[in-house]
Amino acid sequence: MGSRVLCRVAFVLLGIGAFALGWSFVKGWTAPGSDGRTEIRLAPAERDQILAEMRDLLKAVHGVVDGLSQPDEAAGRKQAEQAARSVGLATAADVNPALMAKLPLAFKQMGMSVHQDFDGIGEALAQGEAPVQVLTRLSSISSRCTTCHEMYRLSGGNR
Repeated sequence: MGSRVLCRVAFVLLGIGAFALGWSFVKGWTAPGSDGRTEIRLAPAERDQILAEMRDLLKAVHGVVDGLSQPDEAAGRKQAEQAARSVGLATAADVNPALMAKLPLAFKQMGMSVHQDFDGIGEALAQGEAPVQVLTRLSSISSRCTTCHEMYRLSGGNR
């Protein structure tokens, strides 16, 4: 009889642990921010890593726009394609799992979709898609960037 009770307690504790882990995956390490956004609580080095990635994304946006504006269309397309591919999904593959656990699910989803869509822009440019269509794709990405910045703020470093 004692082993049955111990087994039930173990299963209950396992269930609670699984629920807590799942909840943490969805919610991340967050708190309501003083400015109405959700604050994501990170260590200073983690915050710096996320901000560096965001700067790389912004540089890629600039690289695509600048490439599409070049008078030499072929060279400009190549520049834009390289800029887009430089921040594709492959760059997000080696993110520290402990850092990913701190990020809320919606933040992770937006971030991964942005990386994936930059791959799509690179492929579209390689396939000769018209610049206006590429810019429409880029507009969709930048819309997610602004939405994310309106929803979240990162703590953990100097502001």
